[in-house]
Amino acid sequence: MSFRTQPPAPARPNRCQLFGPGSRPELFAKMAASAADVINLDLEDSVAPGDKAAARANVIAASHEVDWGTKTLSVRINGLDTPWWVRDLVDLIEKGSERIDLIMIPKAGNARDLYAVDAVVTALEAQAGRRKRLGFEVIIESAQGITNVAEIAGASPRLQAMSLGAADFAASMGMQTTGIGGTQENYYMLREGSRYWADPWHWASAAIVAACRMHGVLPVDGPFGDFSDDEGFRAQARRAATLGMVGKWAIHPRQVALANEVFTPSEAAVAEAREILAAMEKARAEGQGATVYKGRLVDIASIRQAEVIVRQADLIGGR
Repeated sequence: MSFRTQPPAPARPNRCQLFGPGSRPELFAKMAASAADVINLDLEDSVAPGDKAAARANVIAASHEVDWGTKTLSVRINGLDTPWWVRDLVDLIEKGSERIDLIMIPKAGNARDLYAVDAVVTALEAQAGRRKRLGFEVIIESAQGITNVAEIAGASPRLQAMSLGAADFAASMGMQTTGIGGTQENYYMLREGSRYWADPWHWASAAIVAACRMHGVLPVDGPFGDFSDDEGFRAQARRAATLGMVGKWAIHPRQVALANEVFTPSEAAVAEAREILAAMEKARAEGQGATVYKGRLVDIASIRQAEVIVRQADLIGGR
């Protein structure tokens, strides 16, 4: 292993990110009362061009008036290729409350995108005398973004989380699909006359996880468009969790419980992880570097795996 160790990711629960349009303020109190760890108020894709100013004002008011409890509150601004993003930042920082924790930057393509937003935010925070420093989230939504994913993950010390935006990513890549996440009908392998469906998002998700872990950023799975398909959501969430992602978006309230279910370690998994740690501690006290647990070899690498599960459980339990 390199002598430069991986930095830790932010120590906060991020099992579910619930999205809601800034143009629908009647939803905000319900979102605040949900079981989501992160609330994303959207000024971008879910808001029509003519509603941008009103949505921005709604979000600013909600940052002062709604009780968000212990949730992380994030606002998705408009893309850097639009005429709205600078005004989003100016108004959010000058008029919004310090309850806003994160700014989500859509369609990040390279490190320069984050540099631009960071420069504007830094100046505005200083001018406004803001005491709490805003964090960033980014969405990888293009061929450029996935190509530059490692440089994006290391582009700003403000960056806390990164997600894959499946719909825009598919369009940028020229993928023949209108689905948002999940398996795709024509992406299959054939063996002895039977079809086996693979995951077309796997490689991009794995690249995001690796870039995030390299730079101490939380990797988060993006949207699953068919909110009537609970089992499809669970399947994608479980694949993401296995790859190392810490949570998933919810674009409908019914998806919140599903995300929390998948990304909360089960009592059995936590108990086993603690038993592995105890077994290795006993082996270490006896001068051994490995031991046998339930018929399988466990060693120092097993400690690291078990610690991931225990840390996640402790974060959620201490919320």
